[in-house]
Amino acid sequence: MQAALPHGIPTNVPPKNSPSSDPRHNDQAKNDQPKNDPPQNDPREKLIVALDVSTAAAAQKIVAAVGDSALTYKVGMQLYTAEGPQLVRDLVASGRRVFLDLKYHDIPNTVAAAVREAAQLGVSMLTVHATGSAKMLRAAAEAARAAAEAARAAAEAARAANPTLIVLAVTVLTSMDEADLEKVGINGTVVDEVLRLASLALENGCQGIVASGQEASALRQKLGNDFAIVTPGVRPAGAGHADQARVLTPAEAIAAGASHIVVGRPITEAADPAAEAQSILRQIGQ
Repeated sequence: MQAALPHGIPTNVPPKNSPSSDPRHNDQAKNDQPKNDPPQNDPREKLIVALDVSTAAAAQKIVAAVGDSALTYKVGMQLYTAEGPQLVRDLVASGRRVFLDLKYHDIPNTVAAAVREAAQLGVSMLTVHATGSAKMLRAAAEAARAAAEAARAAAEAARAANPTLIVLAVTVLTSMDEADLEKVGINGTVVDEVLRLASLALENGCQGIVASGQEASALRQKLGNDFAIVTPGVRPAGAGHADQARVLTPAEAIAAGASHIVVGRPITEAADPAAEAQSILRQIGQ
């Protein structure tokens, strides 16, 4: 019978068809963050499932239902506010990767301190607002690098902090359009604003940005391929847009240049979350 962690998150499930003889699958006893690294071309590397729920029990149910059809889960403000850091620790200890989407936006010192704490939780990705200034972005990136260096330097730190923490800068929320930008005093197109903020973030050490798939192609053309583009607001063909304004299908987002897509309700509210996740993986793996 599978063991359960404090919040009921199942322990790590190795990817299907992976050799049971792989010694990496025996790391659980030695390290709280087992390294069941999938192949680089595994489409699961591109999918992030959003745990936009209010309880650890609901999150556990989604993780169990999705099974090994996803590797990474987004923990945002709703779930983190309700359950706190222990839920993140449990996910990481179970072998899942965590995208901590709290969108830090504060003075540089405060944001740097928050990034250091997130690193100690073992998260793989986190978000800061690109509008927080060059100083804030730089402080966040430097804090993440320092945490990674410490993790690589000491075995004890390596068990607590992720040595490859990615700081992502949020550009323009996918719920906003140009009319919304104008109301908050920003003139010009959404694409222009995304490009401006993405350039600022990358120049100050961030390893990636969060933007709609509708801007991904322009980002790649202007800024290249050496950074992550995480795209929320992704909806399978035929699904409703809900509160999103700038939406693409999974295949469209990846084709446009997104490195990762965030999918929530289409998977988490599906009758069969694993089947829906597999359907999306087939779309982005082609």
